[in-house]
Amino acid sequence: PGRAGPITFYEGKCFTGRKLEVCGSCSSFQDRGFLNRVNSICVQSGAWVCFDHPDFRGQQYVLEHGEYPNFYRWNGRSDHLGSCRPIGMHYRIEIFEGSHFRGPSLELTEDCSFLNPPFLLRWVLYEEPNYRGRMYVVERGEFSNFNAWQARSANVQSIRRVINYF
Repeated sequence: PGRAGPITFYEGKCFTGRKLEVCGSCSSFQDRGFLNRVNSICVQSGAWVCFDHPDFRGQQYVLEHGEYPNFYRWNGRSDHLGSCRPIGMHYRIEIFEGSHFRGPSLELTEDCSFLNPPFLLRWVLYEEPNYRGRMYVVERGEFSNFNAWQARSANVQSIRRVINYF
């Protein structure tokens, strides 16, 4: 696995209108002279996490290599995005039943479409089984409670690795 290639944001659907190309972390699209209105995205390689607010805050969206001609394709609820960053690759996760790394734990190296909650995790976490609901991207590090990954609760019911395509 290598670095993520550029990601290009377009104001219009189907890759039209003004565009912003990003090659690394971007904490504010507005600071780069681009309004937060995004209707289509092209990911050249790798994987990215986009946020609907600046400073890597708000709803998270995982975008892997490919084209997204409208915001429905990345499960967006609107055309509003404010920041993004590439996702690093990590192939192992240890999940704990309790907060602060307490209680029984489980080590995973593959996707898991259903978890019996509650668990505190690393990788891409989903609030519902089968990779549905709000998603949260967590990378290398330790997250002692759900606030550390900006979740509303510790309810996580499925998890997946982000797979880069080059």
